[in-house]
Amino acid sequence: MDDDLHRRIDELVAEEHRLERAHVGTALSADERRRLDDIGVQLDRYWDLLRRRDARRRAGLDPDEATQRDASVVEGYQQ
Repeated sequence: MDDDLHRRIDELVAEEHRLERAHVGTALSADERRRLDDIGVQLDRYWDLLRRRDARRRAGLDPDEATQRDASVVEGYQQ
């Protein structure tokens, strides 16, 4: 499971970088801006799930019982 999450994170980061590199010095279209924002939310959710799986593992609990939280929860965290 963790390998799948890391793979998906890598894919999203690569897409994020492609979008950003394609527009160095120019503005993103509205659709591209929305996609970039969506990628950021997805990345936050995947990283949150990985951290929660790791915390459960360290506590001696089953990491597979950790579920992905809703974007509204993850995006509400303070940085």
